[in-house]
Amino acid sequence: MMPMKGMNPKQMQKLMKQLGIKMEELEGVKEVVIKLENKEIIIKDAAVTVVTAMGEKSYQIVGKEEVREVLNIPEEDIKLVMEQTGVDYETAKKALEETKGDLAEAIVKLQES
Repeated sequence: MMPMKGMNPKQMQKLMKQLGIKMEELEGVKEVVIKLENKEIIIKDAAVTVVTAMGEKSYQIVGKEEVREVLNIPEEDIKLVMEQTGVDYETAKKALEETKGDLAEAIVKLQES
């Protein structure tokens, strides 16, 4: 095992170079968007470090400002809620956002109101 406790930054850089590990900070990053199946996570003013080791790149993201989640509601889901409840587009979309995309829950919620 390698001794790392108490190692100064220059020693750490030298050891990483010997191991073939390269780290670099990406400059000018405004935001990072992580797209999932039904939502996006947006990290503003992020610090991104690229670590290259054994030919593979890894990205380390640290959010400095805010983290926001944006739910992506499919158009067909909005139309289905509109058809089932008789509400307008914005009302259907809002109900789906409030129920985190759950169709049945959005329809029941709108029918009860």
